[in-house]
Amino acid sequence: MKTLYVTDLDGTLLNTKDRVSEYSIRTINRLMEKGMLFTYATARSLVSASVVTQGLSIDMPVIVYNGCLVIQPRTGKVLSSIQFTRKEREKAIEIIKSNQISPLVYSYIGGKECVSWNPDKENEGVQRYLSLRKGDKRLRPVEDNQLYDGESFYYTCIGGKEKLLPIYEALCLDNRYRCTLAQELYREEYWCEIMPSTATKANAIKQVKELFNCGRVVAFGDAVNDMNMFSIADECYAVENAVSELKEVATGIIACNDEDGVARWLEEKVSKEFG
Repeated sequence: MKTLYVTDLDGTLLNTKDRVSEYSIRTINRLMEKGMLFTYATARSLVSASVVTQGLSIDMPVIVYNGCLVIQPRTGKVLSSIQFTRKEREKAIEIIKSNQISPLVYSYIGGKECVSWNPDKENEGVQRYLSLRKGDKRLRPVEDNQLYDGESFYYTCIGGKEKLLPIYEALCLDNRYRCTLAQELYREEYWCEIMPSTATKANAIKQVKELFNCGRVVAFGDAVNDMNMFSIADECYAVENAVSELKEVATGIIACNDEDGVARWLEEKVSKEFG
C-alpha cells in the first residue's frame, strides 16, 4: 500500500529562518529518490514556496493557497483550481470594504496569476509581505477601481486583530467561505485569509492521493489551518512548536521545526521501508 507524505511549510518543514535546512533537504531528497511520495500543502503561492524550498527535488503535485490550487511544480501546470463565484466575490468585497480594509487580492487576469493591491493603502504588514517578494512577476499595484479585477480565488487582509475580527466573524458564519484568522509567525500583525469553502488542504490532498493511487496519508503541521489536513490523514504529527489545538488531535508530537522534526521522523520511520 503506497503512502503519501504531506507537510505544511511555515513553522513545520521550514525553520525560523524560513528555509529548509541542508539536513532536511538531503534526507528528504534521498528518500524521494528511493520512492517516497512526498509533497507539501501550504498557504503560500507556488512562487513563494519555490523560493523557500529551494533544493528539494519534489516531482509530485504541490498544494498551494491552502488548497485553492494543485500545481505541478516543475511545469507550473495547474491541475486543479477553485475560485469564488460572482456572488461570493460580491459578498466578500462588501464585507472587506465596509471594514475599511485594503486586501491583497489573488486572481487570474487574462490567464495570468496576479496579486493586486493598492500602494496608497499599504500598512506595515503589507509592506513586509511585498519586501519579501521583490521581483515577483505576480505583483500588480493598482488603484481601488481595479483591485478586484479578474477571477479571484483568495483574499488576504493584514492588520491588527481587532480590525480584522469583524471580517472574520462575518464570513466564517457563511458556509460559502472558509476563513482563517491567525497571527503571522514571529510577527505582531494578524492575517485574515478568505477562500471558497471547498478550498481546503484536505480536499486537495484527496485529489493527489487518488491521482497516485495511495492507500494512506501521513501529514505534518503546526497551525490551525492544518486541522482539516489532519482530519483526513491516517497518521498526523504536530511539531513541538505547534499550537495546542493541533497537538490535541495529532497522532504524535515530533521535534520542532528548528530541529528538523519532519525529516528526522521520515529518516527514522520511512528509511526502513525503502532499505
